[in-house]
Amino acid sequence: MDRNSVIGFGLLIVLLIGYVMYNQHEQKVYQAQKMSDSVAYAKVHPKPLVDSSKAAKQVAVADSLNDSLRRSMPPAYSGKAQNVTLENKKLALQFTSKGAFPVSAQIKGFKTYYQKPLYIFNGKGNMLNAILPINNGAVATADLYFAPVIKDMPNGDKIADFTADLGSGKKIEIMYTLPADDYMMQCSIHLTGLPTNSLPLSWEMQGLHTEKDVTLERMSTQVYYKYENQDHDYFTVRDQPKKLSESVQWLGLRKQYFSNILVSKDAGGFTDVNVNANTKFDEKDTAVAVSSRTTMDVALKANNDETVAFSWYIGPNDYKVLKSYKMNFDDMVPMGYGVMSFVKYINRWALIPLFYFFGSFIGSYVVIIVLMTLLIRLILSFFTYKSYLSAAKMRVLKPELDELRAKYKDDQQKFGMEQMKLYRSVGVSPLGGCLPTLFQMPILFAMYYMFPSFIEFRQQHFLWASDLSTYDSIAKLPFNIPFYGDHVSLFTLLMTATSLFLALSNRNMTTQDPNMKAMKYMPYIFPFVLIGVFNKMAAALTFYYTLSNIMSITQQFVIQKYFINEQAIHAQMQENKNKPATPSKWAKKLEEVQKAQQQRVKVQPRINKK
Repeated sequence: MDRNSVIGFGLLIVLLIGYVMYNQHEQKVYQAQKMSDSVAYAKVHPKPLVDSSKAAKQVAVADSLNDSLRRSMPPAYSGKAQNVTLENKKLALQFTSKGAFPVSAQIKGFKTYYQKPLYIFNGKGNMLNAILPINNGAVATADLYFAPVIKDMPNGDKIADFTADLGSGKKIEIMYTLPADDYMMQCSIHLTGLPTNSLPLSWEMQGLHTEKDVTLERMSTQVYYKYENQDHDYFTVRDQPKKLSESVQWLGLRKQYFSNILVSKDAGGFTDVNVNANTKFDEKDTAVAVSSRTTMDVALKANNDETVAFSWYIGPNDYKVLKSYKMNFDDMVPMGYGVMSFVKYINRWALIPLFYFFGSFIGSYVVIIVLMTLLIRLILSFFTYKSYLSAAKMRVLKPELDELRAKYKDDQQKFGMEQMKLYRSVGVSPLGGCLPTLFQMPILFAMYYMFPSFIEFRQQHFLWASDLSTYDSIAKLPFNIPFYGDHVSLFTLLMTATSLFLALSNRNMTTQDPNMKAMKYMPYIFPFVLIGVFNKMAAALTFYYTLSNIMSITQQFVIQKYFINEQAIHAQMQENKNKPATPSKWAKKLEEVQKAQQQRVKVQPRINKK
């Protein structure tokens, strides 16, 4: 550093120190001036001395006036909130008399991942509110005090009847009927002396965290709905308001394994439905998985005595239970959507009936997975055999293909045509190896959706996996690896290892095209690409894929050893050469395309010369 640089640097330091000292001095002056002004103001405006006895008398008079005012008002506008409970074999619901709505819902027979009583919602942030046609809609049921009456019916049903007297012949009654053994509660809002054309409703809920991974639970949160015209749809919660375009028959907020559904029992359904749901919370706040607020209207006839009726499902996303209501609730169990929506039909018409068939006489879900895997591999064995047979034919044909490749190494178009002629003469289909594999892919995708969605696997233990509905973890990492996570799933590692072994075995049995060298590495790269995805998937799914790979390896060994005879295949192929070949339409078309392309290659140089 030269002399000028040192001087310049020194001046900058002096200026910086001077600025800091000046700033501190100005702050001291400002604080002193502020204190001086406060003292001067206090001297000019002294606080009056308070006569404690006089103040006490004023408070007593005010309380007396408020008590008098409260006594003169209708009972609904004053009171003290109390909690009442409705309970059956499946649910324990707690209601508040201020507002007459449930503030907590415990689902019996289930526990959280940490083995605590499972509340789907509990405490503040949960409300069902109606805006009444009084004072231009300024009165809400959430602000009124209701008189509760609990009734036990002879059939085992429980009724919570809440009544609020608004005075002058106006009254509102909110009734909840909980059947003896059901997740579906019947609800009604009965208005007396309150003529209106529609009743606006507001439904607020905070869905509690109940599963192992709160991030996955929030990602799985979706809103489902069914329009009055029978169309139904859903959207994943993305923390943005959503307005539904038509009247809705039912509306459901689905968490990973539990749901709340409101079902309209009136002809017009719910209209003007607006849903505002949120799953973005502080990372440390894991108590709540989703918070939602839905506003809607229910149409009423214009007279003085009307009732709004609806049902309220509070329960698990159990496919059989939801399907039993025959209202398309079972669509809330994801079985395939988006570009893979076609696999939901495989699940509904094949895999799910098979699962419940085995479940009707087998109590272990692990055994059911094993039996389903065995049966699926047995059904697909025909396609597997065809695939291995095609690979064997290609191995036998490799010497002749190598001769053609060497003969036409400078003319790929001619080589392609001669290759197709050779395939036809010996009776080999170039797609024989890949088509059987493609037929198996829909089953793999169907399982991908089914296993993580089925509540039956929830909290089922197997080996080191404490819960088959979520990922198994044999080690917790002190850091997070991008696209992998902060834990090690052993079933995912076993799935990857068996997939690599299967890929290596298939490579040794399959002839490799020397012109496509990069393709030979794809079977090894693909499992590592998926390891990050499956590391967070349900252990039931990764166990199934691992077991399926092991069975495929075994099946491959048996077919290769006992069903594939390459000498017999070679003899049959040579015999086929002596038979007149009948090319398929696809082969004819391919040959025509190759000839046309070859002709264009020959003509192009002549055009360029001209």
